[in-house]
Amino acid sequence: MEAKKKYYHKDTEMVHGGQYPDTSKGALSYPIYQSSTFVFRNAEHGMAIFSGEEKGYVYNRFGNPTTEMYESKMARLEHCEDGVAFSSGLATELAVIFTLARAGDNIIADEVLYGGTHLMLRQDIPRMGIGVKRCDTSDLGKLEALIDKKTRLIFIETPANPTMKVVDIEGAASIAKAKGVPLCIDSTFATPYLQLPAEHGADLVLHSATKYICGHGDVIGGVVCGSKERIEPIRIQRRTLGSCMSPFDSWLLLRGLKTIGLRVQKGTDNAKAIAKFLDGHPKVELVRYPGLPNNPYHKTAKKQMDDFGAMLSFDVKGGVEAGKTIMNNVKVFTLAVSLGDVDSLIEHPASMTHWMYTPEELAEAHITPALIRISVGVENGQDLVDDLAQCLDKV
Repeated sequence: MEAKKKYYHKDTEMVHGGQYPDTSKGALSYPIYQSSTFVFRNAEHGMAIFSGEEKGYVYNRFGNPTTEMYESKMARLEHCEDGVAFSSGLATELAVIFTLARAGDNIIADEVLYGGTHLMLRQDIPRMGIGVKRCDTSDLGKLEALIDKKTRLIFIETPANPTMKVVDIEGAASIAKAKGVPLCIDSTFATPYLQLPAEHGADLVLHSATKYICGHGDVIGGVVCGSKERIEPIRIQRRTLGSCMSPFDSWLLLRGLKTIGLRVQKGTDNAKAIAKFLDGHPKVELVRYPGLPNNPYHKTAKKQMDDFGAMLSFDVKGGVEAGKTIMNNVKVFTLAVSLGDVDSLIEHPASMTHWMYTPEELAEAHITPALIRISVGVENGQDLVDDLAQCLDKV
């Protein structure tokens, strides 16, 4: 039996795991191989690469050294064998679905998902003849009841965007394995610093790399990790779809990963302070943060996460108008969508990131008109609390 791979403490892994200096020139920062095409030594060399007899590079859509270094690092950080990077998170999801499902098959997804994913599953995937079933996957009985002989994938975000719902990964994985259906966990909110879905039984771990992996709001990308057996067909699907990542973006993500532990921990510490402040505020109806002991998902999150993350949402009393007052008066927070930046961001899901949900779908997903989502950055925590306090004073 192969010996279990040795991992360092996670702070060390974020810096060094899966990455090494350039061996050809000795550069500490891995080079950007900004080339669309790669040269063969001779005709035989080119033939050997195309036939698969020899490893090498042909064309950036097939593979690139900088991107492969990023994929290697992500796989290591997620405790997986392999990874494949894409031009966006949605492109990653599309490739996973197209790899696993065909016309006549179906997939199961949670009812709470990022708005772009929701729209793709409602509008585009069914046009390919692939059925989509939705349910609250935190209710494992409901999840199990939806699986049939044509189910090819279970897709879950945990924590979920924007309600912060937490799904028991181990419980979902147990059901998925018993039914022979792969489980894919979107772990964007948690990052590999706080959560390792593969250690809890997930077959695939997916991220919008745009968010915490980048951390600076200047890259769009996606990545999925898993066993070599599961990842290789997805890599081939990427080649067909053409949704490869640029070498420069791969290099920026490698750079972002060096500080992900520092950024996520600081954001988490700030989020805890904000959640505590909001939880006791008379103008706040509900705080949705799994780090609060009174949160319904607190116990599950504590079981499968090292900490509770830097994302939170809350329902303000007064509905949409009160939410507008808060968002229009922030001074430290920035009114913008996306998340995971060093900057703290604030937005209104029902009209922004999740605008494509129908009123009925919003109600089913518990995304209320009063819900405000916060991505907590690395600023001084008291300044962030004070900023929200002065906004709430105006409500």
